[in-house]
Amino acid sequence: MLPYTVVDAFTSEPLSGNPVAVCFDADHLDVSTMQRIANEMHLSETTFVLRPSAGGDARVRIFTPVNELPFAGHPILGTALAVAQRNNAWALELETAMGIVHIEVEPRGDLRGRVRMSQPIPVSAPYRRSVELLAALGVEAPALPVSEYRNGPRHVLVGLGTLAELSTLSPDHRRLAEHEDMAAICFAEAGDHWRMRMFSPAYGVVEDAATGSAAGPLAIHLASHGRAGFGDQVRIRQGVELGRPSDMIATAQGSSTGVESVAVSGDAVTVARGTLLV
Repeated sequence: MLPYTVVDAFTSEPLSGNPVAVCFDADHLDVSTMQRIANEMHLSETTFVLRPSAGGDARVRIFTPVNELPFAGHPILGTALAVAQRNNAWALELETAMGIVHIEVEPRGDLRGRVRMSQPIPVSAPYRRSVELLAALGVEAPALPVSEYRNGPRHVLVGLGTLAELSTLSPDHRRLAEHEDMAAICFAEAGDHWRMRMFSPAYGVVEDAATGSAAGPLAIHLASHGRAGFGDQVRIRQGVELGRPSDMIATAQGSSTGVESVAVSGDAVTVARGTLLV
């Protein structure tokens, strides 16, 4: 008997944003069973909440349909709301394989909340296979240098010159699958915010509605190339092409000599509660 909650992350509207299934009381499950449950849920991520082991409020393991991730954005944000609602505790420290994530939840009624989370500071580098990646994406000339950022998952950021170019992308997913352990994060300016799309056959996700772990790296990338300032609130919208719009706010504190902290925030809403009979 495994209780679970489904939370739509980075939205205040049910059946929008990016859903995550949050399974509680999961200490008795082995890794194989967790992976099979994640495949059964068939969402981009499913999380499992366990007893803490490093001084936090809970330990969280994150699975895509095909593998485990050490950290991910929308699953942690959604899990934070589910844990906060269950425990009636609105300041949390969630243990992940990338360390403790500090969480603040502002409740907004019985089902909704605004969540702010710290993120691991990513390690960045130029992406060595950028030529092959651009060909797989169908991008002729990126608007900014192509760089990878690893904060658990590995995100490769590809800037496009126009919003129309971003919206009409139709990647070759077979060629994308040749790029192991990475997600292609494509983005373009859209007036007062940035639009983003994510493609990752390597993580078992054809396209993601909200990639919270890429929001912080995007804020760093934009600041590093003079398209935003360190300390600015970078507004990001994703999932439009999927009919599940998601809104994120990312802030990277620091300077050109180094990043000091990364924070990402957004709304979340509980849409389902149930029990797995496993």
